[in-house]
Amino acid sequence: MNGMSPDLRALSTSAFVLLTTFRRTGAPVGTPVWVVADGDDLLVTTPRRTGKVKRLRHTSRITLAPCDFRGKIAADRVPVHATAVIDDGAARRERMELGLVEKYGFVYKVIRAAGRLRRSAPDFVVIVISA
Repeated sequence: MNGMSPDLRALSTSAFVLLTTFRRTGAPVGTPVWVVADGDDLLVTTPRRTGKVKRLRHTSRITLAPCDFRGKIAADRVPVHATAVIDDGAARRERMELGLVEKYGFVYKVIRAAGRLRRSAPDFVVIVISA
């Protein structure tokens, strides 16, 4: 994390981060997500067919802010402006998985196991966030 911006470094320690993507109209759409550090970047995982992915294919502009699990941001927090791209490579997905296990431990393992029990597990991509 030597070259990671101070803003992203601070966000990397948050349990939840509100990832805000933007519709074509410019309207913001916020989603609370788990985030892990990967070198100079932050990583988020999401199913390939989510609105976040669709919006990021249109514009890479995002904002991030620490939040609670419901997406509520403390009044004194200012969102960080960043860019995000989709990476569906296996290497990045593997690093993301290891990072989630390391950071969130048992909770992530339970959620992952529950997801595997579903008959049609979604195809996931990694969102790579840079300052």
